[in-house]
Amino acid sequence: MNQKQRYILLVFSIVVILHIVFVHTHEEYGHAFSISNVVSRVKGNHSEQAAMAITITNPTTGTVPIATATSTSGSILAPEITADTTSTPPPLATSEESNYRSANATFVMLARNNEIEGVIQSISEVELRFNKKFRYPYVFLNDEPFSEEFKSRVSELTKAKIEFGLIPGEDWHQPDWIDEDLAKQGRDKLVADDVIYGGSVSYRNMCRFNSGFFFNQKLLQKYRWYWRVEPSVHFYCNVDNDPFLYMEQHNKTYGFTISLFEFEKTIPTLWGHVKDFMLQHPEYVARDNSMGFLSEDGGENYNLCHFWSNFEIADMDFWRGTAYTKFFEYLDSQGGFYYERWGDAPVHSIAAALLLPKDKIHFFKEIGYFHHPFTHCPSGKLYLDGKCSCQIGLNFDYQGYSCLRKWDRIYLT
Repeated sequence: MNQKQRYILLVFSIVVILHIVFVHTHEEYGHAFSISNVVSRVKGNHSEQAAMAITITNPTTGTVPIATATSTSGSILAPEITADTTSTPPPLATSEESNYRSANATFVMLARNNEIEGVIQSISEVELRFNKKFRYPYVFLNDEPFSEEFKSRVSELTKAKIEFGLIPGEDWHQPDWIDEDLAKQGRDKLVADDVIYGGSVSYRNMCRFNSGFFFNQKLLQKYRWYWRVEPSVHFYCNVDNDPFLYMEQHNKTYGFTISLFEFEKTIPTLWGHVKDFMLQHPEYVARDNSMGFLSEDGGENYNLCHFWSNFEIADMDFWRGTAYTKFFEYLDSQGGFYYERWGDAPVHSIAAALLLPKDKIHFFKEIGYFHHPFTHCPSGKLYLDGKCSCQIGLNFDYQGYSCLRKWDRIYLT
């Protein structure tokens, strides 16, 4: 036997020995390369190829769904196929979640074409931290038509379903019955007082729209739950559990991450109108409500605390219900969205705090979140479990302008 033959024999012997070792120490390897499995593969090769063709071809759309073809024995027949980027398939569970049940829910974002970079930042982080696994759909709303560039760039960020909606003018613009002279006086006063967005009609349109109209938009009518996302926000932690299902299964209605004080100059008459509504409609005020979050004196005065509504996970059926509809219509008739600068945050927060029992409101302390200039950053085990990237030292929860202590005092008692 010459040297070359001895070398080949040595290599063959090493391969055989390694094969024997792997067969006995790695169950999946042993199954994959067992004689019976190899023979069955050879015999079934042609039929399996046909099955693959049927599995991965969609004759209706010509697109390819995300799937991995497998044989009856569980062996992999084809690599994972990437979906056609021109199509937005409906939400699917990942392979690890074949039994996953999703909620009737969507993300909703109000955005303009010129905010595309901030939109990309926000959606990229939503996908990275949560939605690449759960694939909930997105609804984008705008008071002007979305550009093709906007739609194209957003569609590249996710495999979830995306819809783009145009807000009807009657849901967005200042109503004709508003006294424009009086409204301008209010704007000028806030500008003189250096209040942010004090002179903006568009901002007031947005606040009124978010307070009373977004949940009845055509594209949202088929959904019950929503997660509000804004451009240029950050999500700092992995969200491995479905917050929509949590809300549904635990009988929650409204979820928040940050609470703070409102600018008093923007809502000087709001609380007075809220008290008038409660006197006229005591039947809508919930027992065991969260008045203790809103007031230091049993409701005589408003302490300005509210949930920051740029992040909300909530039940749109609450906003669509009789109690909130009556509440919003009463407030809207007072004109304060335009004569002052009522925000959707205090309107939503006051409604949730008074029209719902307190145990229907949930603090999502595990969701790390930033909207300029405030951060909610989990700590301890929640930080580690979520693989969070925020700076704990920047957590706003118990800083001076936060209202979380006022929430704790009613929720933890």
